[in-house]
Order: sequence, then C-alpha cells, then structure tokens
Amino acid sequence: MSTVTDANEAAGLPDFPGERSPRCPFDPPADYAKWRGEEGLQRAAWNGHTVWVVSRFEDIKAAMTDPRISADVVGRLQGEKQTEGAPPIFARLDDPEHARLRRMLTKDFTVRRVQAMRPHIQETVDDFLDRMIDKGQPADIVRDFALPVPSLVISLLLGVPYADHELFQQYTSVMMSLHRPQEERTAATKGLFGYLRELVARKDVEPGDDLISRLLRDHVAAGDIDRDTVAMNGHILLNAGHETTANMIALSTLFLLRNPDDLARIRDTDDPAVVAGAVEELLRHLTIVHSLVARVAVEDVTIGGQPIKAGEGLVINLPAGNWDPAFLADADVFDIGRSARGHVAFGHGTHQCIGQTLARAELEIALPTLLRRLPNLQLAVPFEELRFRGDMSIYGVHELPVTW
Repeated sequence: MSTVTDANEAAGLPDFPGERSPRCPFDPPADYAKWRGEEGLQRAAWNGHTVWVVSRFEDIKAAMTDPRISADVVGRLQGEKQTEGAPPIFARLDDPEHARLRRMLTKDFTVRRVQAMRPHIQETVDDFLDRMIDKGQPADIVRDFALPVPSLVISLLLGVPYADHELFQQYTSVMMSLHRPQEERTAATKGLFGYLRELVARKDVEPGDDLISRLLRDHVAAGDIDRDTVAMNGHILLNAGHETTANMIALSTLFLLRNPDDLARIRDTDDPAVVAGAVEELLRHLTIVHSLVARVAVEDVTIGGQPIKAGEGLVINLPAGNWDPAFLADADVFDIGRSARGHVAFGHGTHQCIGQTLARAELEIALPTLLRRLPNLQLAVPFEELRFRGDMSIYGVHELPVTW
C-alpha cells in the first residue's frame, strides 16, 4: 500500500471517509454518488496512505472475492506478511489460513446457536430497559441501552466479565477514533490485547462455558493455535461485537424517531418477517461501517476499469455500494417493505462479518421491544444538537437523550 509522502499529492486528495452533510446525517457523503458515476476508481487519502476507493456495488463484490486482492493490509504495508511474531488476526488473513482459523470460531456464531441465544438476548434487552425506566427521564439511549445490551451479550459469549465493560469500551473508543493520534490508538490496542491475554491465562486455570474456554480446550490443547492467538481474536470479536451493534441500535432508533410511519410499522407488527425485513433495510440504508474494510493488491489487477498495481491499497466504500442504483432501484429511498437482502453492510465473500447472524438477532429483538415498551419515545433535545460520529470508523450518534 503506497504511503502518502508527497504533501502536494496528499493536499489534492479527498479524505476517506468524507464528512456527512449536516442537512441529513443519515445519508452517505454527497461525494460518494459522484464517485460511483466516474470512470475507474477514486483516489483518496486514508489513514496516512493513498488508496483506491471502491464505491460501486459490483466493483465491491469483485474486489472482495478476487484472490489477487489481499486482506493482509497491516502486514503488507511494508510489503511483508503480518508482523513477525504477532498473533494472526483471522479477518486480516487470506485463505486458506483465514478459513482454517475462522472455522475454529464459527461454532459460536451459527444460526442454530444464535437462535438458542434469543431468549437470553430478550431477557437482556428487558433488563436494561427496566433499569433505564427505573432510573427516570431523560435517559441516554446510547449509554443506558444501545451500548450495554450487545456488550453484555458478546461478553457472555466470549467469557469476558461484564464488570470490565467500561474498560474495554474505553479502549475501543480510542481505537475507533479517526482523529486521535496514532500513538494513542496503538496504546489502546495494546491495552485491550493485554487485558485479553490476562483473561486467557485465567480461563486456562478456571474454564467456563464460553468461546475462549472452548478454544483453549479444543484447539490450544491440540496445538492448532497458541494462547496469544486466542487473545488476539477474542480482542477483535469483543471490539466488533459490541461497537457495531450498539451504534446500529442507537442510529436506527433515531432514524425511526424521525420517520414515525416506519417506526409504527415495526412497533405494531406481530410478524417477525416484517421486523427482519425492516432490520435489513436499516442495515443497508444506514451502513455504519465506513473505513474499516481495507485491502491491498498482491498482483496487478483491474477493478471497475481501473488498473491497480501490486502493492497499492483499496478501501471498500460500503455505504456507497449499498446506495448504488445498480443494486436497488431508488436506493437512496428508505423502503421498509422492500427486500434488501444481498446488501454489503456486513461485507461480501469469505470475509463477511462472522457475527452478522448475532447482530441481526440483537437488532430484531432490541428495536421492537424498545418501541413497544416506550410507545411515546421522543428526543429530549433538539435534533440539531445531536453529535454524530463522523470522527469514528463506525458511524452513529455519540449520545441520544430521550424521554417517553
């Protein structure tokens, strides 16, 4: 991936991701539609590097399935494999090693396992709503509901004590910031990894009924992986497992408050298929993962008519792809009744989000339960005063004060 070293070049490039329009913070930046319509791919500055931004739906699918394009971005920044001695991260590996490590994790994220978890997710949602209501008005949906629900769910699945949630959420906040100094983000990453290493050591002595204990029992003991690999991939799952779903719950709630007819359809239906369809359209329309899906070409390749040289980086523009009219007619319109299946909010190909089934279940339970229990839910502050997460890799809203 080519590093931006020429100040003139960097100054002349648009930043990715771009700033959202203050007029409609639910929409992708206006530049994305222009980029989709241009020939080839857009050149942009991302994380201190010059990259190609892939914005068309079909180009995104092509880039995410072409074996000449690697997920090992970190390791290939200097033209090498992952840093010598560093534990492998399954999401940053290519097949077959990616598939080998991913198979060790998927048992805890299957449709069958998530279906079995649904009663527990419902109990968790009800419990945090009880606490929020008992505490009184106004409440912050982010702090009191959207963040603790998926944090507790992923903590229990991994075997992480929920009592430590403030610590790992603090680390995650720094890691996801686009504007914090790199040394702070690196320190937060190391801090969370260190915490997981200590937890793995404790699980080795006192195992439980959780993913980390299972990996130790089934794969570390067999010599398939080592303890640091368990810690590193637990780090990734813990981070992604609460941050993305929390922001989807909060941003979806705000979007529905601004679109009361759609809110009423979700609140008043007793058809799970209607709720599931609404969640898919929310995932597509809001697409909160902006700049995390990066790739690097390992051979010369052409994507979207754009020649890309070996060693050059790509960033996958998921929001632009999900709003591509070549994917859906009237893709800029939110339509709760349409089938949005096939969207790329969770990525595409073998590297699709491993936790997508769990995320869907959490959204399908959290949103209608919130809207039914608090039918008079409304903002406690003017909409214009809300602070959106344009400064973060995962989009959302920083706080969401409400009354009911």
